[in-house]
Amino acid sequence: MGRRYYCDYCDRSFQDNMHNRKKHLNGVQHHRAKKAWYDYFRDSSAILCDEQSKKPCRKFLQKGICDFGPNCRFSHMSEEDLFNLKRHVEDERQLREDSADRMMPGRSTEEWLSRREKRRTALSIKGDKKNKEDIEECQEESDIPQHLLSIPDLPPSLIPPPPRGWKVKVNTEWG
Repeated sequence: MGRRYYCDYCDRSFQDNMHNRKKHLNGVQHHRAKKAWYDYFRDSSAILCDEQSKKPCRKFLQKGICDFGPNCRFSHMSEEDLFNLKRHVEDERQLREDSADRMMPGRSTEEWLSRREKRRTALSIKGDKKNKEDIEECQEESDIPQHLLSIPDLPPSLIPPPPRGWKVKVNTEWG
């Protein structure tokens, strides 16, 4: 029977030889199917921008169907569809801004390391009154982001350790 070529975009197969493959890959149907595939993954804001720049399709508005389908150069979206798309884009933008705010842009690795070292020295020397103040200050500052503490059921790997650390028995046998 010979080898067969399967095109994922067009969802069809044919005999695999240079002539057939070249004819298929240069065909209009293949280009339309490929464009539709990549359009499926486009960003909502890009789709909204394109749809707002297009005029409404008269044939689609009158009959509810257009001969050109997704290849029509006019918009097939109703006012309600455009409104829902705008709201979706706005929600995505708000979500991105909220997540960017949670990242704590002012914190750097060096700052975290210096605070950690300060905490360790404060815990090792407990006699000074100044060190006691440092201990209290360090206990108030938590390395754990606040948005993680608000999640009710954290997995064990994300639960912070107790303030004085885990209690380990010296004579614990492993294995």
